[in-house]
Amino acid sequence: MAHFDTEYQRLEGSYSDSPPGEENLLMHVPEGVKSQWHHIENLDLFFQRVYKLHQKNGFTCMLLGELFELVQLLFVVGFTVFLANCVDYDILFANKFVNHTDSSKVTLPDAFIPMDVCSARIRDNAFVIFVLIISGVFWLHRLVKFIYNVCCYWEIRSFYRNALKMSMSELPYATWQEVQARIVETQKEHQICIHKKELSELDVYHRILRFKNYMVAMVNKSLLPVKFRLPFFGEYVFYTRGLKYNFELIFFWGPGSLFENEWSLKPEYKRGGNRHDLANKLASRILWIGIANLLLCPVILVWQILYAFFSYTEVIKREPGSLGARCWSLYGRCYLRHFNELDHELMSRLSKGYKAASKYMNCFLSPLLTVMAKNLAFFAGSVLAVLIALTIYDEDVLAVEHVLSSITLLGVCITICRSFIPEKHMVFCPEQLLRVILAHIHYMPDHWQGNAHRAETRDQFSQLFQYKAVFILEELLSPVVTPIILIFCLRRKSLQIIDFFRNFTVEVVGVGDTCSFAQMDIRQHGHPAWMSEGKTEASIYQQAEDGKTELSLMHFAITNPQWQPPQETTHFLSQLKERVHREAAGLAGDALHYSLSESEPRSLIANLLTGPSTLGSVHFARDASLANHAAAAVNDSASALRSLSPVSGSLYLRGSLSAANRGHASTVSKAMAGSGTDARTVSSGSSAWEGQLTSLVLSEYASTEMSIHALYMHEFHKQQSRGDLPRHTWHRQDSDESSDSIPDEVRSEPQPRSRHLPRSHTFPAAAPSPSELPKSNSDTGTNTRGQEGAPSSADRQAGVGQ
Repeated sequence: MAHFDTEYQRLEGSYSDSPPGEENLLMHVPEGVKSQWHHIENLDLFFQRVYKLHQKNGFTCMLLGELFELVQLLFVVGFTVFLANCVDYDILFANKFVNHTDSSKVTLPDAFIPMDVCSARIRDNAFVIFVLIISGVFWLHRLVKFIYNVCCYWEIRSFYRNALKMSMSELPYATWQEVQARIVETQKEHQICIHKKELSELDVYHRILRFKNYMVAMVNKSLLPVKFRLPFFGEYVFYTRGLKYNFELIFFWGPGSLFENEWSLKPEYKRGGNRHDLANKLASRILWIGIANLLLCPVILVWQILYAFFSYTEVIKREPGSLGARCWSLYGRCYLRHFNELDHELMSRLSKGYKAASKYMNCFLSPLLTVMAKNLAFFAGSVLAVLIALTIYDEDVLAVEHVLSSITLLGVCITICRSFIPEKHMVFCPEQLLRVILAHIHYMPDHWQGNAHRAETRDQFSQLFQYKAVFILEELLSPVVTPIILIFCLRRKSLQIIDFFRNFTVEVVGVGDTCSFAQMDIRQHGHPAWMSEGKTEASIYQQAEDGKTELSLMHFAITNPQWQPPQETTHFLSQLKERVHREAAGLAGDALHYSLSESEPRSLIANLLTGPSTLGSVHFARDASLANHAAAAVNDSASALRSLSPVSGSLYLRGSLSAANRGHASTVSKAMAGSGTDARTVSSGSSAWEGQLTSLVLSEYASTEMSIHALYMHEFHKQQSRGDLPRHTWHRQDSDESSDSIPDEVRSEPQPRSRHLPRSHTFPAAAPSPSELPKSNSDTGTNTRGQEGAPSSADRQAGVGQ
């Protein structure tokens, strides 16, 4: 039997998201009182469909979208076969003459091959027949799925209309928080979940994001093989939609996956006694899936090329510089995602940071390329100007061979050259731009701060924010690279994957098996260097990296102000709120009087707003989404930050709404343009406009508040660990240090004493000592399982079984 090495330990602790006394509650409803929505068996799929229908703006929009996807598939396959077999390109390119009875010019139908000849050519081509059969089977599968989805989403439509009392016309203008609040209220009336008397916001998020939380945790713990060191390229991240699809197929829903249904991990994966057998089984399954990907590689590759050609050719023709634009990579979206963060919340955050991220990357344009691009654009522009002038003088110039092609190519060349020429008035300020980016994306390795001007930082940031052309190229190469990664990289981590799902899966009453990191429990997964000193019992194997637990908790509490967290979590949030409130209150008196020439502000908030990496005068002014509330964040930050309280937060914000509407009407209008608010809202009626305005103001306040807290936590973390070795996911040292403790009063000066923090397990230098390992306890109930299958010394020394 092959031996595997593992770094994961059993997580001790029990979780329950039920109110006290309701942990084992099973609701009984009399037969005559039961509604259509009583006891929905698969709540995960149900809530996912409710969320998807909301994001798709209603049943009709979703129906048309899926219908056109079916039509697109038929069009791509049929049109490609037609172009390959039914067009005479010699006539099209004027290499062969056509005998006409009249003197008319050659028309497009003249280049079409007769139907019988075309059919015979298709029948004689075995590869075309094979592609048509595969495409037909796939299209029929999509058709059956489409019909099934129509029936399912019709039921969801009925749920919106009858249970939530929302019509499809209201849905595009309602926020998800409003829909979620109605779902929570519906539970009291219809008992859609019979295992709990009441549903919380966290229950709904757990149901929708169960598998995505696992993926975020695995990326956070560097478990998935997506980073590689390549010759001449250095460290390279390869994470595509095809690779992600295979990961989810193996772990969650494919045949033989680790989960027996949407909400429950298979019982054998919860026990550590047979971990080696399960690892061998998983490795074998990964191998077969990798071989299947290898066999299907030609078909998938052809489809990827055709789909990319038909999708991007028109865009490139219309905007040749679009390939030089950037987008958030798939790895970046997973790395930057909070636990329990829905898709629209993530994309809203990243979209607000897009402009600052683009400006930051443009700061590193090569001076040599700039000089070459300017001169090449001059020469190409001169030739293009002459051709255009001749065309204006006599349109017969276009009839000359290759003139039209030359005009098109010269225009494309000029557009590409312009992408390498910086703006005339651009100022090189990478540190300020990187701080603006951090205010939105919330995660950043420690060593980036203060090194934003370095090429290494730029290269690492490009892993999160890549060129659109690189994204397309990676997707085209995915069918070839994915089977290699599965067979040679993922298979080696079989035992670590088995241990991860056993160690970091907990059973929550009324929810099922969830990723323990998604509980956002500071005690179980907090990090001492991220304001959890003295509050966490997590070992080095249980800590989430880069402050993921603390930042995710803060984000969820601000996004869902009605959520009532456990007592320990409430205490952490209250302490953090008091710290920021105290700093902001002190700032109102004297921090704004500091000039930029002073070397060191006295407080963290002052450092954030008036320090060298200023937010008040530079950051908010550079980023439209934060500029709208810069004054409010500085002058009234003490009162605005009260919204962190889960009890009074929403009431406070709603109380401030009238003043915000009066005092910031123009600000809100600008914020709408900056945040991508749909213009249809303006003309949809006064009630929809007022509701959208209310949601917009609340959303902007919450976004600004989260940005301030994220910056505060990063600044606190930096000052606490100043002078110590950095902790980040791109490069970890053999030892990490932080300050001895979190002081009662926040100071800008580094603490004189420091100690070694537990080493992150992502890149361990040595096996942990016995004192660092969690103690084994006996089973205490359905929500707690004792430590099983702890790796032996032989396991740690063994190689990977192939």
